[in-house]
Amino acid sequence: MNLFHAPYLMTPGIVSRSISFENPTGAPSAGGQASSPLGQGRKGSAVRHVQDGETVLLADIAGPGTIRHIWLTTHDKPHLLRGSLIRITWEDQPHPSVELPLCEFFGFANGKCNAFQSALHSVSSAKGMNVWLPMPFTKHARVEFVNESGARLPLFYQIDYTLGDTHDEGVGRLHAAFNRQNPTTKGDDFEILPERRARVRFLGAVLGVRPHDPLWWGEGELKAYLDDDGAFATIVGTGAEDYVGHAFGIQDEAFLHNGCNFREKADAADTGTVSVYRWHLADPILCERRMRITMQQIGHRPTYKARTIDDYKAELYERADDWSAAAFWYEATPSAPLPPCPDAALRLAGIVIPPP
Repeated sequence: MNLFHAPYLMTPGIVSRSISFENPTGAPSAGGQASSPLGQGRKGSAVRHVQDGETVLLADIAGPGTIRHIWLTTHDKPHLLRGSLIRITWEDQPHPSVELPLCEFFGFANGKCNAFQSALHSVSSAKGMNVWLPMPFTKHARVEFVNESGARLPLFYQIDYTLGDTHDEGVGRLHAAFNRQNPTTKGDDFEILPERRARVRFLGAVLGVRPHDPLWWGEGELKAYLDDDGAFATIVGTGAEDYVGHAFGIQDEAFLHNGCNFREKADAADTGTVSVYRWHLADPILCERRMRITMQQIGHRPTYKARTIDDYKAELYERADDWSAAAFWYEATPSAPLPPCPDAALRLAGIVIPPP
C-alpha cells in the first residue's frame, strides 16, 4: 500500500503501530505504562543506557507488515555512531539481511555529518536520526541495536510500522552491508556492493573517504556488473564525484538523491575526509540474476601547463586511501548471508575515542 504517494487511501485491515521503550511490543493500548516521579504514563521509560558489548532488541514484529520510519538518537560522538550497529533479520532467516554501523544506517559515514535531508534520511545537527525507507516483510521482522563502541551510551528510539499490508512472497526486503578498507589496494577496485546472485534492485550507497595523500582522489570510475558481465561492466561512471552528482571535486551540498553531508576541508584539492551518498530511486539499477558494484581508486597528479585530453590521462595514477561503503538494496528472501561486517577495531580505526 502506497501510503506516501496516495495518502488518501484508507484500506481496511491496515493498522498503525509504533515501538519504543514506552511500548516495546507495539501492542494496542500497551504504551506508556511505566511510571516516573510524575506518575504512571508520565515519561517513565523514554531512554535506556546500553553498556559496551550489549545487544538490545528494538523490535520483534509478526507480519505481514512494513516498517515505515525509524528514529533514533544518542550522544553525538563519532565512536558511538560508528562503533554501534543496526542489525535487521527478515522472515526468520538464520542470518541478518541488514548489518550496518549506526551512522551509515542513517545516511552518513565516519560518525560525522552536518544536518541534512535526502530522499531516504534526515539528520538534525544534534543527531536526531531518521530513515524513511519502506521495509516490507511477510512473516517476521527483528531489529537489534549492538553497542560495540567501547563506551556506555544513552539510547532513545521509535520504530513506526503498519500491519496487515499485502505483500507477495517475492517482495524485496531491505538488505544493507558495510565494507571498509584502510588502506585500499592499488589497482584493486573497492567493493561497494558484494556480489549477489539474485534479482536485485540496488538503492544506492553511503561512501566515506579519508585520503592518504594531499592530491585529488576522486578520478576512479563506478562499475556496475550486471547478470552476464565479465571483465567489463554494463554501467560505468566517469569519476567518484560525478557518481554522487557533483563535479570538479566535492562541494558542501546535500540534495534528495545525491550529495555530500560532511566535508572536512574546504580547500581546492578536496583532500579532507568526506561523507557522500547517492540514491537510485529515479534511476534504478536492476538485474535479473547477478550484480556487483565497485569503485576504482584513481587520483590526479597535475604536471602539465597545457591542458589536453592526453595530458589529463597522463596525470592519472593508482592510489590507496581509506574507503568505506554502506550499500543498500532490495532482494527477496530467502537470501544469501551478507559478507562479515568489519569488526569494531576496523570500523573505528582513525576515529578518536576518548580515554575510559
